[in-house]
Amino acid sequence: MNPRETQTLHVRGVLLPEDQPRDLYIVDGHVSYERVDAVATIAEGWIVPGLVDAHCHIGIGLGQSGPADRDEQERQAAADLDGGALLLRDCGSPVDNRWVQQREDLPRLIRAGRHLARPRRYLRGLGLDVEPAELPSAAAEQARLGDGWVKIVADWIDRDRGDLAPAWPAEAVRAAVAAAHAAGARVTAHVFGEEALPDLIDGGIDCLEHGPGLDDTLLARMARSGIALVPTLINIYTFPSIADRAERFPAYAGHMRHLHARAPDMVRTAYEAGVRVCAGTDAGGGIQHGRIVDEIVALNRAGLPADVALAAGSWDARTWLGFPGGLSEGAPADFLVLADDPRRNLDTLRHPRQTFLRGRPLR
Repeated sequence: MNPRETQTLHVRGVLLPEDQPRDLYIVDGHVSYERVDAVATIAEGWIVPGLVDAHCHIGIGLGQSGPADRDEQERQAAADLDGGALLLRDCGSPVDNRWVQQREDLPRLIRAGRHLARPRRYLRGLGLDVEPAELPSAAAEQARLGDGWVKIVADWIDRDRGDLAPAWPAEAVRAAVAAAHAAGARVTAHVFGEEALPDLIDGGIDCLEHGPGLDDTLLARMARSGIALVPTLINIYTFPSIADRAERFPAYAGHMRHLHARAPDMVRTAYEAGVRVCAGTDAGGGIQHGRIVDEIVALNRAGLPADVALAAGSWDARTWLGFPGGLSEGAPADFLVLADDPRRNLDTLRHPRQTFLRGRPLR
């Protein structure tokens, strides 16, 4: 179908999250419920708002091999689309991937600019190296260059200590968050361990990525402050292999295994505490793109009810990122049509009968 072509399409099924049978029409790429006669039905089933990968990286080469060229970036975005993710939040990339936003055959993309990291405290070549005094101005600059998000690397291995350690003093975090907020952006932080968490929460952070070091008290504070969590469980499940490669730092290796073991309970507790949990894979580098369903399933296995895990990777994540959560009148026609109710079997998400992006069928 020509991207400029106007066509009315009809889909019939049970619409989620409303859980109501509806006749849905696609008119000029948007949802309509006004009946259009003489339009053939092209898909029937369970209708789910497009999936969201709320933490991925379009532009990091496989195996954390540095910046990816444009062909690889395209393969990454296409793999996410094939996996059902129609909306991506790029959570830090070493390349300018704004060109993806111009491609109507690739997922919608929200960019966070580049990671902000301390020198020698992150993966070489992926982030911008800044010192604490420079962090606020760097955050303001990345807010200008991104799409409403700034990413800070809040902890990493300190080789002198031989273990995870905070990257920034509390005052630098607080000032950087304030600078990004003043520029109209939200701030999220990579954080594995425990020590950096209080300063992030006290500093007004908007979201935490990973967060296996969170405890009940901190999760309660996050819930009260409206701080979201993107746990990236399928990434955390690689921590034992990371530990195996880091045996020359035994404290770090043991710490990573401990964080891995407690991650599912942390995610369940976060949900029970009222923290907004969104699904993200951390694809790019060590995690293959196209695995958002694996993450949704992992959230469910960690203790989120199936409908909550689905919402975390669909309508709730869309709302959080500023898009219409459901498929209301006039919403962008980005959705999947499934053969069965995915709340009864999340694996149904792996095999949609039809996928619509910007109102166009992809399968």
